[in-house]
Amino acid sequence: MLPIDLSGRIAVITGATGQLGRVMTRTLARAGADVAVCYHTNRGKASELVAEFEAMGVRALMIQADVTDWDAVRRLRDTIAEKLGHPDIIVNNAVIQYRWTSVLEQPSEDFESQFRSSVLHNVHMTKAFVPAMIEKGWGRVIGINTECAMQCWPNQAAYAAGKRGMDGVLRVLAREVGPHGITVNQVAPGWTLSENVRETGSEEEARYRKNIPLRRRGTDQEIANAVAFLASDLASYITGAYVPVCGGNVMPAI
Repeated sequence: MLPIDLSGRIAVITGATGQLGRVMTRTLARAGADVAVCYHTNRGKASELVAEFEAMGVRALMIQADVTDWDAVRRLRDTIAEKLGHPDIIVNNAVIQYRWTSVLEQPSEDFESQFRSSVLHNVHMTKAFVPAMIEKGWGRVIGINTECAMQCWPNQAAYAAGKRGMDGVLRVLAREVGPHGITVNQVAPGWTLSENVRETGSEEEARYRKNIPLRRRGTDQEIANAVAFLASDLASYITGAYVPVCGGNVMPAI
């Protein structure tokens, strides 16, 4: 078996207290990475995660930040550098989602908010953390995108617009920082089974599953596994990729 070993690496995950964020952060910690748990409002869950990770023997830090605000991200960077060191891995997971409705009905403010949480979020994290990666000659930038960016179904406009903008930024970044040994990739989940779904027993969703080649919904752990792979040396020659983890529901074509 080829192990995913992130020992000696430092990772910062935005939106780390969310349902998917928790699983991704936990998976990187289990692979040996020290982790910065970036949260926006859920301080209690962040504290629980830090205690869990420290019990596993990895260093962990919780820190609050609004990733749409450049000054907040700079403070995030400075605190992590002081407490843990300069991160080798950034996972840009945080996002704001509003109600799903038509272009005609969606408030213009929702589009602007999606731009800030998808595009500017990635720009801020890049500006804050990539310079130190360049100095090291090694780094991983991983953005959490969505299958919706390819689907563009009705009522997805604000979300898809923000995520497609994020895709453009990260593809350009991959070309710009590749010469420095830094990879830039995106993981695009489908409609994922998470803790809340399991608790409410709403896993079935036959209308969604019937169009998926694998005929099932993916799990939060399967998304986290893709992130851990891209963060590791096993993915050292992969960059600029948009990787759907959705059972084949969307398939980028050549």
